[in-house]
Amino acid sequence: MNDLPPDLPRLRILETWLQLSLDRVRQQITAAERREQERQRGEQARPPVPDWMIERGIGEGPAVYVHVGGCHMAGKRSKGVARDVALRALAEGVAACPHCRPDSELGYLDG
Repeated sequence: MNDLPPDLPRLRILETWLQLSLDRVRQQITAAERREQERQRGEQARPPVPDWMIERGIGEGPAVYVHVGGCHMAGKRSKGVARDVALRALAEGVAACPHCRPDSELGYLDG
């Protein structure tokens, strides 16, 4: 059983339709490959996660929390800092994040 039309005009129409469909699929493949390359470049260009972060209050308010780098609870107002800056902030009374426990990670004993 043949599912293709027997006459040349309809075969040409089918050929044209298949060619247009194939062109659209190839365009989508090209676009998907481009998006994947951009995603990979973005991952490679992403700066490393800081070891320690300090989260500030609204505006340029005082420090609110000290976090371990990459803490999921760190807000948008967090900034990466060096280890000694994080220790100094804890010593000055800035609260340690209760989720990531930077005081334990830093070996900081309160008091």
